[in-house]
Amino acid sequence: MDRINGSFLIFIEDLYEDLEVWYPRLRLIEAGAKVVLAAPEAGKIYHGKHSYPAQSDAAIAGINEAGFTGLILAGGFSPDKLRRIDKVKQLTREFMASGKLIAHICHGGWMAASAGICGGFTMTSTPGIKDDLENAGALWVDQPVVIDRNMVSSRKPEDLPEFMKGIFQVLKTQSPVLHAA
Repeated sequence: MDRINGSFLIFIEDLYEDLEVWYPRLRLIEAGAKVVLAAPEAGKIYHGKHSYPAQSDAAIAGINEAGFTGLILAGGFSPDKLRRIDKVKQLTREFMASGKLIAHICHGGWMAASAGICGGFTMTSTPGIKDDLENAGALWVDQPVVIDRNMVSSRKPEDLPEFMKGIFQVLKTQSPVLHAA
């Protein structure tokens, strides 16, 4: 199994896609990483589309990109709320400027589009936001996972195993130091 010595940020808000937050979170923790769930309010319980609760670890306003290895942008209906928060867009741009992992799945690509980081990237998403990503400058393809430089994207919860393989692949190429046997 992959071992990761790093910290990852996942934004949450009510109506997040339950599996797209919990599957990456638990896989990363299992691999030895630290995962921070950041939301508009710290310590608040947010509920997924399927009612699964998640308590936020931190407020988005207090987050600094420098302390993290990668950013996971989960889908559901929450990305439509989160992409309106200036700090979410700022942090997403900072992760891109630092060349760190940015991984989005389903509607999570909305946050990448609103942050203005899609130009020149090949990516996928739920077909429902294909036009948004293309209008943001991406080349959209219909594949379970797309890896383009530091960005990993997937379409839907059923793609989560491939999504995580893509995340681990990018992390291995970005910094072998993150992986300890």
